[in-house]
Amino acid sequence: MATTPKTNRDQPWLMRTYSGHSSAKASNALYLTNLAKGQTGLSVAFDLPTQTGYDADNPLARGEVGKVGVPISHIEDMDQLFDQIPLDKMNTSMTINATAPWLLALYIALAQRRGIDPKMLSGTTQNDIIKEYLSRGTYIYPPGPSMRLIADTINYTVKHVPKWNPTNICSYHLQEAGATPVQELAYALCAAMAVLDRVKASGEIEADAFRKWSNASRSLSTPAFGLLRSAASSGLLARCGSNWP
Repeated sequence: MATTPKTNRDQPWLMRTYSGHSSAKASNALYLTNLAKGQTGLSVAFDLPTQTGYDADNPLARGEVGKVGVPISHIEDMDQLFDQIPLDKMNTSMTINATAPWLLALYIALAQRRGIDPKMLSGTTQNDIIKEYLSRGTYIYPPGPSMRLIADTINYTVKHVPKWNPTNICSYHLQEAGATPVQELAYALCAAMAVLDRVKASGEIEADAFRKWSNASRSLSTPAFGLLRSAASSGLLARCGSNWP
């Protein structure tokens, strides 16, 4: 990793596997094993009941608990999931959407219980509920309240958990649902613009802070990354340019 007098040394890419299964205890054992073997971050997979807001003991969750990810029903589950893992030194990605604010709240509460300042936490919540209506279907609330949840989560983290990436606009599910590459990019960019517009309209983030966050947090996940990045540079950045209302 070369350096110049005007630049800082690049940070190595995070190495982590998307994982979680059976129970918080079993998933924690897997995380500790992977970290001991050189993995440098965590990417948590949650089961469908957790993704859609059901506790593991809810009758509607029967047959799905722990099947495609780890079940998390309360802070004690979260504590067990991250047992022996220093949250202030870990970068944790949580692939969670409809219940992203709640899972992030549990993570922050766990950090505070351990005496860790939330400003030290780093990681990502996918928090892209819009694409759930278009592809996966794990939404809970109507689009309007869902957009408010996305924006409220962003507003909170910018102020109180500044090292956290509060949203990751994800488009590959659209492709799996039958979208063409052009449609995939179009929907992803439109979703990102809608989120930026909602955050901006909330008035919770000052103009300069909004531009700084928007530039630092352009996070869109897509196989056609190069094309999307080019389009994002011209389209998304216009959303946080000089024409602040």
